[in-house]
This record gives sequence, structure tokens and C-alpha cells, in this order.
Amino acid sequence: MAQSNTVRILDGSTFVVSEDTGDIEATPSEPTGFFSLDTRYLSTWVLTVNGDRLTPLSYDDLQYYEARFFLVPGMATHYVDAKLSIIRERAVGGSFRETLTILNHDEKPIDLEIRMEAASDFADLFQVKDEILNKKGEIYTEVESDRLRLGYRRGNFIRETLISASPAPRYDRKGFAYSIHLQPNERWESEIDVKTMALSPGGRDLRMGLRAHTTERLALQHDLEEWIARAPKVNSQHDRVASTYRRSLIDLAALRFSPLSLGGASLPAAGLPWFMTMFGRDSILTCLQTLPFTPELSKTTLRILASLQGTRFDDFRDEDPGRILHEMRYGETAAFEEQPHSPYYGSVDATPLFLVLLDEYEQWSGDTGLVMELERECRAALRWIDDYADLVGSGYIWYERRNTDTGLENQCWKDSWDSISYRDGTLPPFPRATCEVQGYAYDAKLRAARLAREFWGDPDFADRLEREAAELKERFNRDFWVEDGQYYALALDPDGRQCDVLSSNIGHLLWSGIVDHDRAEKIAEHLVGPRLFTGWGVRTLAEGEVRYNPIGYHNGTIWPFDNSFIAWGLRRYGFAEEAAVIASGILDAATYFEGRLPEAFGGYPRELTKFPVEYPTACSPQAWSTGTPLLLLRTMLGLEPHEGHLAVEPRLPIGMGRIEVLDIPGRWGRVDAFARGRLDMHRLTD
Repeated sequence: MAQSNTVRILDGSTFVVSEDTGDIEATPSEPTGFFSLDTRYLSTWVLTVNGDRLTPLSYDDLQYYEARFFLVPGMATHYVDAKLSIIRERAVGGSFRETLTILNHDEKPIDLEIRMEAASDFADLFQVKDEILNKKGEIYTEVESDRLRLGYRRGNFIRETLISASPAPRYDRKGFAYSIHLQPNERWESEIDVKTMALSPGGRDLRMGLRAHTTERLALQHDLEEWIARAPKVNSQHDRVASTYRRSLIDLAALRFSPLSLGGASLPAAGLPWFMTMFGRDSILTCLQTLPFTPELSKTTLRILASLQGTRFDDFRDEDPGRILHEMRYGETAAFEEQPHSPYYGSVDATPLFLVLLDEYEQWSGDTGLVMELERECRAALRWIDDYADLVGSGYIWYERRNTDTGLENQCWKDSWDSISYRDGTLPPFPRATCEVQGYAYDAKLRAARLAREFWGDPDFADRLEREAAELKERFNRDFWVEDGQYYALALDPDGRQCDVLSSNIGHLLWSGIVDHDRAEKIAEHLVGPRLFTGWGVRTLAEGEVRYNPIGYHNGTIWPFDNSFIAWGLRRYGFAEEAAVIASGILDAATYFEGRLPEAFGGYPRELTKFPVEYPTACSPQAWSTGTPLLLLRTMLGLEPHEGHLAVEPRLPIGMGRIEVLDIPGRWGRVDAFARGRLDMHRLTD
């Protein structure tokens, strides 16, 4: 049973955020409404009975795509003597359908006026996020014999909402209504269908044929059941592990998004409500987290990102040849180039991460065909790293936006304006080179060397990449090491001066492999030490730094995805106990969010709060937070592909009990992994 007074249901880029009555009364600054492809199709959806608003008794989130609201007329003080029950059942899937049921509990007949107020401002999600609703086109309403048409037209950009119901109501310009007569104990129902149209100049819906463009509940239920059935099964003596894993699988299913250019295949959207679209970095990192469990997401993600790889120099979009996109949007502001996300390439890490994911995917799947198919795109990505990303000529990847009006200032994963600082709290000039991106580049070159040698038939290129990676590692360990703190700097400024704060980014260096082994132990100590580790997880910025704030977006909060990669990195360097400590803290936190980890939560010490403190504007569900429990499971069980077989070296936190992960797919067939303390085993199955 849901507890919040905001109800969210979703299916990919289509979602509804409403009150706990089911009503929608949107404001220009709140992501309330019915959205699809970055456009709000309903901003008003208010039900009244005899002119009165309704009061909620309770509501259920039945599945990610449907909810049920139980309501009574009048004020809360009338609950006990209510003679009428109203049930709203809602399902979303491309468009949405609502079933309205009214039950008369009185011994007398009753006459009712049922009304639904309906309207749309057709706000672009970016306009809502920026709290600026400035429509430059025409909003229109057409009352037709069998439906109500709400529309918005600006040149060739046309969006429409079509509302119909059965039995047929009376439509007017502000909604529709019924006049009904109910006998004692009689029930009345209406089926309401709300279709969204994203029209091309020829009048065709741009989304026809996509998997998500459907309102059939049975199809969505069948799809969810198949999705769960294909995934490995997780059993655990500790309830939090199995329940959190299942919640993650369901949320991953909900976040699957079908871009218009992909013909119905899906990849993970980044997060509800603001980021229900394709992101390069977010989609890649989510795929890395979930690869052993849902490998099909990786193949789709790699293909779509390759197809949209940068091909030219475009300052407005921060595009370069070979660069992997940051974000794609489909709303009005992107269509009219009022913001650059059509697509936007202002990400400094998506390009090396693209190479990392392709290699990791091949190691798990054995899909050599995709490696061959994407050779040209991989070589272009490597050229971007060498030729276009090194803005200073120092051998590092740097970033500085060329679109100074609407481009992102910080183009690493900590992309808020104040996330990169010196120890004294001041902000460095641009360009900037953050530490974790150099680790990604190191990892990308080593992985690309393997692909070149084993699949592309180019051993000379492989040798060159390995030499460049070795040189990068040596240079990095010299330039980024903060001697008086015994950790790596968050970033370098263009003069080579260190942004010498202690941050969570040093954990990403471990999973990339760029850390010298004689320094790894000190990094591990910092990551589980009191300045960074709260008991729930690792803070983005260490306590004691000038800009530290336990609820600062990138300056002290805990990001579950960040922690999952930190744990993976600790395990790579042999710090299994430290990895297990972080995994245990994050999984403990998940129980307070009903298994659904948010984008971020407060970085307060565990002994101070006793529960994880919610971050007020965190996305939930969010893709890489949803993927976090899966990567933590992989890390705790020590699951790694190794020369055609699966290596398993479990190390569970104390008190975790036994964990089983059954039927893991891969090039070796299907694998079951078991763990209980240090008595572990694995077996191959058919």
C-alpha cells in the first residue's frame, strides 16, 4: 500500500503524476500531469460528483503501469456515513485508460451529476523544470460528436489529446459529464480512453508501431511476466535482498523506453519525472550494472548510441565527430532549438564508457557480431578521446561547453554548477579534467585493445592502445595524486592545479583500474572512513570540505549508483570486505524506500538519523539507482566473466545469510551461484 500523497505510474517515456484522489491540477513548475515524449498532454483532470470534490480512503499501486483509487464524496469527517463509493482504476501504456466505478450503498435511489474537468497546457517538460511556461503556438479545443480533442499547434509541431468515453457522455469545451440515476446497491461504470498524438506534418502519429504505444493492460502484464521470467532468480535468507531485487526488475521494466528512431526496441530511460528519455551516460552505466541480469538492454543501448554518434562540429549541440550523445529530447523546445537536446552531446564520459560497455557486453554474451558491426564507431570514439577531448594538450580528457547559453557547464556525472571545487571552496576555471573520466579513458583503451586484437584483426592498433593506456596511468598517478591527503584530486584546472577535495570519484578510479596498486589500500581506507562513509553509503563529497552539505546535490549526498561502482572497484582491487560493507549499507537503506532506491538521499551519519533522509527532488524510479542492487549482487557474489567461463568468489556482509542467484545467462550457458559466508560454490547447468 502506497503512503505518499503523490501517485506515479509509468511506462517508459509515458507517465502520470497525480494526487492521491487521482486528480491532476498542474502548475507551471510542478511535474504533475499526464506526460509522453516530454510533453504534458493533460494538465487538468478533476473528477466531481454533484459538484463536490472527492476524498481519498486509500489507493494501491497495482503495478508500475496501473493504480486504483478508493474515494468518497465530501470531507474526511463524513467517511463513516458515506453512502457512495467511487473507484478510479487507471492504466498507462503509451496513452492511458481510466475506469470509473460508482457504488450506491444507500437504501434509496440517487441522482448524480458526474463531471470530469479536462484541459492541457501542452507544456514542454523543460519548461516545467525551468518554471517558464511560454507557449508560442496555438492551443485549441474541439468538441466532436464522440470525443473531445485538445490540441497545440506551432508550425509543423502538433500535439493532440483525444478523450472519449463509454457510455457516451456530454462533451463540452471544459470536459465531459454524465447525469445518472442509481437504484439501491446499484453500480455504474464508465470506460475513459485518453489517447496522445504526436503528429507529423502529414497527420501520422510519429510513434505508431512502437512497443510502448498501447493501452492494453493484458499486453503490459504479459510483457512484465516475461521480463521477470527471463531474469535470473534470486533467493536469500535476508528478505531485503530478494524483495529489493524484484523491485529493481519491475522498475527496470517500467523505465524501458522506445526512441522514435529505434523501431520499437527499448533501452532504459534515466528517471522519473525529469529524465524520461535517452541519456548516454545514464543508459550505459545502467547497462553495466544490469548486464548479467538483463543483457538485452546493453545490445539495444549500444546500437542506438552508435547510430546517433556525433559526425560534425556543432557548437550549439557541443557535438564533435565520434562523440556519444548526452541526452535526446522530443518536446517543443528541442524541436525549435530553444535548447540543444536534439540530441545534445555535452557529456565528457559517455564516449569512453561506450567502449567499456561494448567490451563488457561481449565478455558476458559472446556476441562477436556486434563487436564487428560497431568497429567503425569504436574507432571514431577513440579518435574523439585523442583528437577532440584533449583541449589542453596534456593527454587528458577535458570539457568546456561551447554553447554558453543553454549547454551544461559541468559535463561529468556530477553536473551541477558547484560540484567541482578546490579545497578552499572556490570553483576552478574551464576547461576541467575530472579524475574518474581519465579512469574511464584508461579502461576504454585497454578494452578496445582486446577488441582490436581478437576481433578486428589489428594487433598493431592494439599494441598502440595498450602503450597509450600505460602512459596515461603513469601520468595520471603523478598529476592527480594529492600527497598531503593520500588520495586523488577530484579534477585538474587548465593550469594543472589540483581540485584537491576528497570525493567519491576516487572509487570510480578503482573500477577503471587506473589506480597504482601500492595506493589502492589508502583509497579503500578513505572510502569506508568516517569522512566519506556514513553507515548508509559513501558521500559524494567528504565531511569537512568547505562545500560539504549532507543535502547538497553533488556535495555530500549519497548516490546509490555511485556506491555500486565504488563497491565494484573495491572488489576489483581485492577489498572484498570493504565492498561488502558498502553493499550492506545501501541495501539497508533500500528497505526504508520499499526496495526502490531514489536518485540520491542525505549524507547524514547513520547514528544521527537512524534512517536515510530523503532528498526532496530526487528522481524515483531512476535507472542507475534501480540498477544498483543488481551490481551489488554481482559484486558480493564475485561474478566476473573470465576466459569463457564465469568466475565466482562470493564475500557476503555479516548477517546477510545465504544468497542464491539462479539461471544467470551468458556465453557459458546458464549459471547458478550460491554464497553463505566463506563456504561458496557455483555450478554450470544446461
